Amino acid sequence: MKNPIKFFTSIRLAIALFILLAIASVLGTLIPQGRTLEEYSARYGGLAGKLIFLQLTGLYHSFWYLTLLGFFALNIIVCTLTRLSGKYRRAFKPHVTSDPKSLLVLKAKDRIKKNAPLADVAAEMKKILSAAHYKTKEAAEGQRLCLLARKKIWGLFGSDVVHVGLLIILAGGIISGLGTIREHIALNEGDIRPVPKATFEVRLDKFATEYYPDGNVKAWKSTLTVLELKKPVLTKVVEVNRPLTYKGYSFYQTDYGDNWDSSVFEVWAKKTSDAAYFKKFKLKVGERAFLEDKDKTSIAFQKFIPDFVLGETNEPETRSLQPNNPAALIEGFRGGEKIFSGWIFANYPDFAKMHAAKDKTAETDLTFELKSFEASQYSVIEAAKDPGASLIWIGCVLIMLGLGLAFYWPTWEIKAVLEESQGKTDTILGGLAVKSRENFAAEFEKIAAALRRSK
Repeated sequence: MKNPIKFFTSIRLAIALFILLAIASVLGTLIPQGRTLEEYSARYGGLAGKLIFLQLTGLYHSFWYLTLLGFFALNIIVCTLTRLSGKYRRAFKPHVTSDPKSLLVLKAKDRIKKNAPLADVAAEMKKILSAAHYKTKEAAEGQRLCLLARKKIWGLFGSDVVHVGLLIILAGGIISGLGTIREHIALNEGDIRPVPKATFEVRLDKFATEYYPDGNVKAWKSTLTVLELKKPVLTKVVEVNRPLTYKGYSFYQTDYGDNWDSSVFEVWAKKTSDAAYFKKFKLKVGERAFLEDKDKTSIAFQKFIPDFVLGETNEPETRSLQPNNPAALIEGFRGGEKIFSGWIFANYPDFAKMHAAKDKTAETDLTFELKSFEASQYSVIEAAKDPGASLIWIGCVLIMLGLGLAFYWPTWEIKAVLEESQGKTDTILGGLAVKSRENFAAEFEKIAAALRRSK
């Protein structure tokens, strides 16, 4: 590379990097980030391994994406620095003297001759320029006086402020990519969980699901309390778009579920040989209850499946966590010996059959019905911390400020060369504006006309 500065100030390089970053960001949006291999395999099949190898599943943390950001930042830094010294000299160390011929070739120009001494014309001119909010500098050369009048000087640095804003956003993006924390925390009411990489905990005080009349979910609401050293310091009701924020962490309501393992189920026991026999139990998964018969038989509620189906291996499994086909595994014991077992179904009570443990073709005299189930709900809270977010906001503010300076605060310059000869003063004016040239031309004409009318 013969000239690295020229390479990094290239507009082509900036456009190429911008396009590559845009394509990568689109891929990062289309491909879910940070999931497990099983999830990617289910979604993309054989492509899952390639996506992981190319770091497209953790794109914003990937080496190649951060390298693109680094080159883009370097391109902006070099562009800014190579232009900044010239702008600084123009803004704070301007060259006041001018060649009259150079002013006469400008688009905004005028020539005014006054029957007055140079000092009087210069004083009047500075007064007119000051009234138009121009700041003037002057330099004398014998019988010639050069004036430089400018306003809105900071407009020169609008593009540089935009560049600084972009650099801060890039820095914030890199910091976010390397240090962002996003963890899902499942909480039952009363549960206390530590927050990842934090010194405090959160407790779920209450969780409620609100429904529309048609049965669809309207809102999830979790009452969260932040605990410092086991003492509550902040409590807030968290909804999907109303997070709790504390020490840089934001806690969002993302999901909910039914906690079937701690639910209460109502089971009825009957006997085919005795129509008067009836027992009602309320059990949790893993609990036992005695039938109070002479054999001291007990039943155990061993397992609950909310949406029962037989899988590919002919083993019971659930299709979903919704109670579409609730089923429970009941086992009977006499002493420590299992004597029968079977599945009972809430929607299909006639399908329930209890088979003897030793002879699976034999059936017991007892029948069971799963009558009701009351599942407690748990809340899923996302704990998120983005250490680069504040930098990104600062960068956005600087970009807006820079654009405002560049487009709505353009620098205007008026140069004048005044020469005195035999008590008369010849004034040559020239004006320069990078933007808003029509407005500047109108103001230039007003200033020239005011000087021409002056005594």
